[in-house]
Amino acid sequence: MKFILALIIASLSLYGAPVDVGDSGKSDVNITAIIMFIIFVAGTLLITYYSSKKTRSTKGFYTAGGSITGLQNGTAIAGDYMSAASFLGITALVFGSGFDGLLYSVGWLVGWPIILFLIAEKFRNLGKYTFADITAYRLSAKPLRTLSAMSALSVIVFYLIAQMVGAGQLIQVLFGLDYIIAVILVGCLMMCYVVFGGMHATTWVQIIKAILLLGGATFMAFMIMYLIKFDLGVFFNQAIEHHKQGVGIMSPGGFIKDPISALSLGLALMFGTAGLPHILMRFFTVKDAKEARKSVFYATGFIGYFYILTFIMGFGAIVLLLGNPEFTNVDGTLKGGNNMVAVILAKAVGGNLFLGFISAVAFATILAVVSGLAISGAGAISHDLFVNVIKGGKCDHSLEMKVTKGATIAIGLVAILLGIVFEKQNVAFTVGLAFAIAASVNFPILLLCIYWKNLTTKGAFIGGLCGLVCVVALVVLSPSIWVKSFGFETAIFPYDHPAIFSIPFTFILIWFFSITDNSQRAKIDKSGFVAQDFRAQSGIGISEASDH
Repeated sequence: MKFILALIIASLSLYGAPVDVGDSGKSDVNITAIIMFIIFVAGTLLITYYSSKKTRSTKGFYTAGGSITGLQNGTAIAGDYMSAASFLGITALVFGSGFDGLLYSVGWLVGWPIILFLIAEKFRNLGKYTFADITAYRLSAKPLRTLSAMSALSVIVFYLIAQMVGAGQLIQVLFGLDYIIAVILVGCLMMCYVVFGGMHATTWVQIIKAILLLGGATFMAFMIMYLIKFDLGVFFNQAIEHHKQGVGIMSPGGFIKDPISALSLGLALMFGTAGLPHILMRFFTVKDAKEARKSVFYATGFIGYFYILTFIMGFGAIVLLLGNPEFTNVDGTLKGGNNMVAVILAKAVGGNLFLGFISAVAFATILAVVSGLAISGAGAISHDLFVNVIKGGKCDHSLEMKVTKGATIAIGLVAILLGIVFEKQNVAFTVGLAFAIAASVNFPILLLCIYWKNLTTKGAFIGGLCGLVCVVALVVLSPSIWVKSFGFETAIFPYDHPAIFSIPFTFILIWFFSITDNSQRAKIDKSGFVAQDFRAQSGIGISEASDH
């Protein structure tokens, strides 16, 4: 409780700080935004306190006891998806590159039918806490849980970078805090939510945040259209006139320079959705497969609607902000940076009051997503690695909870460090790298485990491990990391998006090592497909005793 009070006092201490608005100098603090920020922090901490009574067991911590309805879970999933990458990142990409920014929103959206028709129902029937439970049912548990944990943590790392960078820049612009202090504050709040509130607190913060964000984005889009008298012709003509690329913002090539990169990014976003550990965990918070399908149905509707709004907001920012000395520096750049364009646009259409609201909601967006990522990462470390690999499935629940909370704190510290190192990265782009890993490792293993009877432990482990090494290596050697973050002159791998190479590479290796595996373990793996398929069709969930 002292820790919680300290965080609130730290928030209150922001009251008199000046806001850095770019090269033009300093501006006064937005007191309305600070008040709304403090109200939100206090409200979510109350939710966390209430939820702490429901998270004393592993089931309560990981899955909120399976008590969430389909509508609630769908709203929470949408809240998870409407992250800093979506709200801040996509709006910034559309603002900066026009047409190409829409590749992210379209790619993220089309991944949901894959989950709806291929994953959701069987996943809910076969899983328990993490997506590694699916592979552990019919394959040898220890190697697959180890690989799944490694892959999940790799995805979570890149996803955390985006959220922490977005949060740090938001608080820096809003309150004038140093970026490093802002990132530390976000990391501490996240650890507080997860350690004390678990999945129950995270779910309800996501639901409230999703409703507020959809409402705020709807108002913002409506005001943009109102100001241009609902005339789309005028809207796009003005955007072309104001943007430095001119008519180039209406054609591809502004951000994605070649067809290989465009196709690779599309594949990563489309298939990566079905491999995100923090999204997949949400299917265990509902009671059965029917509610899991409802979750995906509701989430798809909310997310699709939201991405339409980001398109309007991105082009609206070009029309309303560029050339306006109140929002741009002398050199024509946006005060506060492109990543904050959605927040700055809020002031342009709704004044300080709406800016305060959107800033608080954006902060809520980031905190809720970071909390979900932390739970997923803690589950990979404690449930998959510690309990089922190190302890062989025999572990007292109280010890598992201690390990889980310790892992959460460790993930929080890592998130703070990563947020500081990758300060200059675009948040939507960084999440795209996380999707590439999920699409290249988690999705192939999960899909083949559910649908291919000849999959073996050897094939899944070697193929998945090689795929993980391949995609991470290509990401690190790409221009975005090797040049922009590490400072080298030229990149070893010429493309920013490796999925077009790494996805088929993983599938081929899994297939090859599975069909050439004639061991006794392979026979057990193949026979396990029949029992797994029966459970998936009948709706019988697995238990921890299924690990073998």
